Amino acid sequence: MKTITLPDELNLNPSLSIGVYNYESNQEISKQQILLNKNTFSFLQEGTKEVFFDNSSYSINNDQFLLMKSGHCLMTEKLSNVAEYYRSVLFFFSNEDVLKFIRKFELSPSDSDTFYSTYSFNYDSFIKRFVDSLLDISKLSKSIQKNILDAKFNEIMLYLIEFKGVNFLYSLISNSDNQNQKFLQIIESNKLNKLTIKELSFLSNMSVSTFKREFEKYFHSSPSKWFQEKRLEHAAFLLKNKSKRPSDIFEDIGYETLSNFIQAFKVKFGVTPKQYQTD
Repeated sequence: MKTITLPDELNLNPSLSIGVYNYESNQEISKQQILLNKNTFSFLQEGTKEVFFDNSSYSINNDQFLLMKSGHCLMTEKLSNVAEYYRSVLFFFSNEDVLKFIRKFELSPSDSDTFYSTYSFNYDSFIKRFVDSLLDISKLSKSIQKNILDAKFNEIMLYLIEFKGVNFLYSLISNSDNQNQKFLQIIESNKLNKLTIKELSFLSNMSVSTFKREFEKYFHSSPSKWFQEKRLEHAAFLLKNKSKRPSDIFEDIGYETLSNFIQAFKVKFGVTPKQYQTD
């Protein structure tokens, strides 16, 4: 699968550090490999969006929007049932823009060791007006856009930190130099997501062969066997603690048929899912 590099492939003005793009499509995509060269707000307007990052994943509709850190991610876009197309207003900005903002307003992070690569926010009337204004600005001459977009960047960031604090800002510029820790984080964060080895390799910025070698070094198991074990353990939790029926969960656990799920469950736990549930 071809990797899409954004915003490079959108033909935005390269002289603008901050850019806006009104993205529309009538083609659905599933787990497209995306390399974000800049941090990105995705103000979803029509359709649904799902993203997978190294340490976080979200599925949203057009009641929400995303803030995504630059880096590797997988992205799914589905069309709106009503409008029959997908639309998102993209707002790109660099780490330098974030650092300049932090210095300008003399911000300091609160005590937190947890930084994520993506955040989801709900729309309100202020944000909706903000997005409308971005579209208006995108129609202006390039010479005028720069100064206005700088001001709009400050506006959205000041508004969000009023309600969300500042840690999401520091997440954007945090650099995980510990590649081992980042690799383990990708595995743990996605152990219940139905991602292929190739997709996990992409998130890890590794070849498939390197990914498998690193995986076996840390987990002493093949990826397919380890993920199957974790998903079966999660199935057992759902059966016992959430009163789920086997027919409700087998697809989410990653099995194409109910009979395959029952067979794999019995091999691991020695009893069928129903027997496990009633024990």
